[in-house]
Amino acid sequence: MANATAKEIANKTIEIATLPEITMKIVEVVQDPKSTAHDLHMIVSNDPALSARVLRVVNSAFYGLPGQIGSIDRAIMLLGLNAVKNIAIAASLTKMFKGQSPSDDFTGKDLWTHSVAVGAANKLITNAIGLALPDEAFLAGLIHDLGLVALLQCFSEQIPEIVEKTKAGVAFRIAEEDVIGAHHSEIGMALAAKWKFPRSFQYVAGYHHNPLALDKEHRLLTIVTHIADIISANQGFGITITTETETVSPELMEEIGLSQEMLDEVTANLEEELETVKALIE
Repeated sequence: MANATAKEIANKTIEIATLPEITMKIVEVVQDPKSTAHDLHMIVSNDPALSARVLRVVNSAFYGLPGQIGSIDRAIMLLGLNAVKNIAIAASLTKMFKGQSPSDDFTGKDLWTHSVAVGAANKLITNAIGLALPDEAFLAGLIHDLGLVALLQCFSEQIPEIVEKTKAGVAFRIAEEDVIGAHHSEIGMALAAKWKFPRSFQYVAGYHHNPLALDKEHRLLTIVTHIADIISANQGFGITITTETETVSPELMEEIGLSQEMLDEVTANLEEELETVKALIE
């Protein structure tokens, strides 16, 4: 899907804002089928700040585990390698959103708030439909607009022009293509591939505006994120100008088993969940 311009931007972004080396090591370890919990423990334990972050998340209401967990070993044993990897990536990403405000309608802080809100909504939706993937769903939401992070890093001077076109009625992705030759979904998918994120996350970054373009067996998490994106924008959490519709498709809801009652409950609980999650990872 990613065009040459999107790949070029992804490479440029990596030069400006790489994931910390320790996070990349964690991703590699978890993807290696020969790795053990001990291998992951050795990496995480060597970074006191990351250890503290992992234990804080593990002991929060996010997982609802009984009792206080005081060791990384126990955290890995209870949650598994994949969950600890996701916590590490989430912790690393927070720094990439900060600092830039090229337009009042597009700031790093608002992009961060929107991304966390979509992560929080993803968690609520997957819980509602009975998918036990809290960390994976949350992280998918957090990285869905990775392409916009690249935009912020590499094209901050062009963002006001993109915003003005969008305000004049052009869809944000079309405005991006007009101004820089690629849109954030393509860029995000290329970046997620470069960082060796799971294929499901690459699909989320690339297709969250049009999940039906994916084959049915690959689109569950992308549909969840698409719905979360819409309800987060409708509630005004962070950046809203990049979302392309205000209504959730009944067809998509039916495909993932999300009833209107469930959707209403997710929407009602989103603000509280957002505040809980923000406090955890900021």
